[in-house]
Amino acid sequence: MNLADVYFDLKGDLEELERELSSAIATDHPVLNEASHHLLRAGGKRIRPVFVLLAGKFGNYSLERLKLVAAPLELIHMATLVHDDVIDDAETRRGRKTVRAEWDNRIAMYTGDYIFARSLKMIAHLPDPKIHRALSNVVVQVCEGEIEQIRDFYNWQQNLRNYLRRIKRKTALLIAVSCELGAMVSEAQPQDVRALRDFGYYVGMAFQVIDDILDFTGTEKQLGKPAGSDLRQGNITLPVLYLLAHADEATRQPIINYIQSEGAAHPAEEIVQLIKESEGITFAQSLADKYLNKGLHALYKLPHNEARDALEQLALFVGKRSY
Repeated sequence: MNLADVYFDLKGDLEELERELSSAIATDHPVLNEASHHLLRAGGKRIRPVFVLLAGKFGNYSLERLKLVAAPLELIHMATLVHDDVIDDAETRRGRKTVRAEWDNRIAMYTGDYIFARSLKMIAHLPDPKIHRALSNVVVQVCEGEIEQIRDFYNWQQNLRNYLRRIKRKTALLIAVSCELGAMVSEAQPQDVRALRDFGYYVGMAFQVIDDILDFTGTEKQLGKPAGSDLRQGNITLPVLYLLAHADEATRQPIINYIQSEGAAHPAEEIVQLIKESEGITFAQSLADKYLNKGLHALYKLPHNEARDALEQLALFVGKRSY
């Protein structure tokens, strides 16, 4: 089994989910409707829904119930992207103009709020209060992670602990809860729910670390945005933090000058190339590998079936992906 097989096996259910996403954000208000569908049409890997569906295969699999978790989780992710693009003044995402670039910041903010509200309306159809507590707790922490990121913009003196806590809240917990809720909705065994949540958390941590590596090593065509976009916007990620802590003065100082001047001291391309060729990339990759190994250790506690094989392939994709 490879990644293409994973998506092929879920093709029918993912197509149904895509229709559910479109229906969930449909509205008679023309601007909201068009802006909400703008990002949806750009596509994406739909990683979170795939985790939900595969986790559901460890219990009583029901697409009708699972889509009430999978679609809201993807909508929450979409809402955060729309808001992120406003904060970052981003012009493109996935190779398309962002909502803020196509309309303006005000439309983008209300569009993100609207998509988020639609996610809450959809998941309200599930009566189990444990599901709502788990989801609301994660949404709170996602917001805290985003605020921490804004607080640390252009802060070159932050430490590794801050970075890991931030990516846990920003990314890993939403993937963890995708696995957890998929299993809970399907009434999987409690020990399997825990193992799936742990798996999702570790893979989510690796996913964000790899994302931060690709921001420097990927091409604009692969990323849908210029290389080094995070650093250009003041977001100091792991490859940079490692260099600032371990590189010699000749390497550190241009990066510090760039950050302190908010990008004015050196051309961004020079700094991006410096980081791209550095040990910071190697260190970040080794940390991502450690998280993936922990995720696989949690995964192997689960019963061996096709869903476990598929989750293993997803984890391996996360570790090797180039986009």
